[in-house]
Amino acid sequence: MAKILIVDDEPQLRRILRLTLERAGHEVREAADGQEASGILSTEKPKLMITDLIMPNKEGTETIREARKCQPDLKIIAISGGGHSRGPDILDLAQKLGADRTFKKPFKPNEIAAAVDELLKQIT
Repeated sequence: MAKILIVDDEPQLRRILRLTLERAGHEVREAADGQEASGILSTEKPKLMITDLIMPNKEGTETIREARKCQPDLKIIAISGGGHSRGPDILDLAQKLGADRTFKKPFKPNEIAAAVDELLKQIT
């Protein structure tokens, strides 16, 4: 199917998403933060990225900006729990920066899988 990059500082969430997407036939890579994701984006060229927005080292908003510059056709799903000081505005910002879909944590893995399928169908 497609190569997908999951970027989140929560190992358990990455694992759940990876298993869900691998069961659907996708090849999945994981990154613990935006800094690690940048290296993967530049060398492996995934078709879709799922990224948390609030992470150490490099946040998801910066990762989305960089991804849009180097790979404009990349489909992006942004996820966030909002953090202590940030509300739903961070998801709005992610959309303005180029995220194709946004999800507030907690969400169901099958919701993400359905969004992945929908976005991948848009790729020509």
